[in-house]
Amino acid sequence: MSPLATPEIDEVVDLQAAPMEPWEVVVWNDPVNLMSYVVRVFRTYFGYSVERATQLMRAVHHEGHAIVSTGPRETMEVHAQAMHDYGLWATVRRAAQ
Repeated sequence: MSPLATPEIDEVVDLQAAPMEPWEVVVWNDPVNLMSYVVRVFRTYFGYSVERATQLMRAVHHEGHAIVSTGPRETMEVHAQAMHDYGLWATVRRAAQ
């Protein structure tokens, strides 16, 4: 038996992390959830104060949506899924620069 040949590889790879682009979780208004429930979700999940959670809920209700969190894409996708799990309509989008 002969040993397996291993080719020599002289390849230089310059690995650089992609720039951290901020992403946003947007919660959208819906005809189903009560305003008090939306405030409770924002307080429970994000840990927002009553005032901040109420401000975001009012934006959702009156403006049709609110940006509830900003950060790395993967984290925002987790947050959006959590909002879905609570029964809220949420999407992830690239933050305006």
